[in-house]
Amino acid sequence: MLNVDTIKNGLVIDHIKAGFGPQIFHFLGLDKADFSCALIMNVASKKSGKKDIIKIDNIINIDYSVLGFIDPNICINVIKDEKIVRKINMELPERVENVIHCKNPRCITVTENYVRPVFRLVNRAKSQYACEYCDALYSAGSID
Repeated sequence: MLNVDTIKNGLVIDHIKAGFGPQIFHFLGLDKADFSCALIMNVASKKSGKKDIIKIDNIINIDYSVLGFIDPNICINVIKDEKIVRKINMELPERVENVIHCKNPRCITVTENYVRPVFRLVNRAKSQYACEYCDALYSAGSID
């Protein structure tokens, strides 16, 4: 049986789609953290079969739009004195900036390094985003 200590004051990122935990762990820089954190993969879940969980024994700033872009089913539990004091449910953000990169070789964000890639949600049902500069389409679900 796996045993991970209780979080005293920190965050628990729960209901991550199985297999996406390492991507989020790395994106948040937790692989270089000097505080306790844990990535738990393929945890049994009644809702989705399997899920990943990240436990962070520290309060850190997180760009919630990135987590919502990766997986809108993610829930963040804010822990204080070993108790959940707040639950934050993710959703697809209206726009994401500097998270994914346009793959269109003629896009200004590819040819000019100073232009930050910006994508806007164009189809919520299909989780599709379009580049603000060239309208290239991308699906939510991962970062690069």
